[in-house]
Amino acid sequence: MNYTAQLTTVAFACCVACGGSAQAQTTSGGTRPGYPDKPIRLILPTAAGGSLDTVGRLIAQKFTESFRQQVVIDNRPGAGGMLGTETAAHAIPDGYTLLIASNGNLATTQALYKKVPYDPVRDFAPVVLMTETAYIVIVHPSLAVKTVAELIQLAKARPGQLNYSSSGNGSTPHLAGELFKTMAGVNLVHVPYKGSPAALTSVLAGETVVSFTGMPSSWPQVKAGRIRALGVAGARRSSAAPDLPTVTESGLPGYEVNSWSGLLAPAGTPRPVIAKLNAEVIKILAQPEVRQQLLNQGFEVLGGTPEQFGAFIKTEIVKWTKVIRDAGAHVD
Repeated sequence: MNYTAQLTTVAFACCVACGGSAQAQTTSGGTRPGYPDKPIRLILPTAAGGSLDTVGRLIAQKFTESFRQQVVIDNRPGAGGMLGTETAAHAIPDGYTLLIASNGNLATTQALYKKVPYDPVRDFAPVVLMTETAYIVIVHPSLAVKTVAELIQLAKARPGQLNYSSSGNGSTPHLAGELFKTMAGVNLVHVPYKGSPAALTSVLAGETVVSFTGMPSSWPQVKAGRIRALGVAGARRSSAAPDLPTVTESGLPGYEVNSWSGLLAPAGTPRPVIAKLNAEVIKILAQPEVRQQLLNQGFEVLGGTPEQFGAFIKTEIVKWTKVIRDAGAHVD
């Protein structure tokens, strides 16, 4: 994705500009002076311990320090991320309920589910796109494969006998698996779990033998030798694991699955609040220790304006709708 390069200068340039603008406008647009002047609820539509949770807790900590107001994490997993996302969509648009979202609960739900209790574009005010991380293909060490090509060969020799875990029906790991099956022409059996930690644990325990997972949650287990990584599903190698080949290099050309995280508020949240939050997140992401901490866990730091994030969401919806329809995936 070219979003990283596109936003490098924008992210830092608008840090000062947006910060000054937000400070000057906090008494207008229906916003109480001195926002925030009470605790903020930050909804994470995933279980604790996953990649989105990692980013959310870091942002919450930094918000608490800079705003001098408590930011309360509210983990609400379920229904492919729709449970927590719906809660945020229907919250009072005053800046005191925020959502950290990903492609899993914003860009895929409309194509996967017959009934979605929110509109990912109409019901939210984008604040900022924060991070991106490529997925990695992991296997249990008992599986005698060391490359993606070898995994494909084994799966073709044993159709329907190898299983893969995901964080739930309709989740990005589920779709990553379906895309892999379609592109490689193999039959892997999907085993959904409730959340990323449970899906990873299943591979560690040997209950499932393959998974498509975010690097931040699984890479420590790879380095410890408890699971084996075959490839990173990005257009390029990860700076956190430069020796790990891409899936394209390892045996499946063109396969690419990324996950991103972004901050949103309910639609109708005053623009001065959106501007202040945007400026604060960009300032946080510019801190060297924060950037290094995220990089060490496999995240690429992004940024940009609310308008850029809104346009990006629309692009992601088009992309993932095509993937879902091509794969024939759906959740009843």
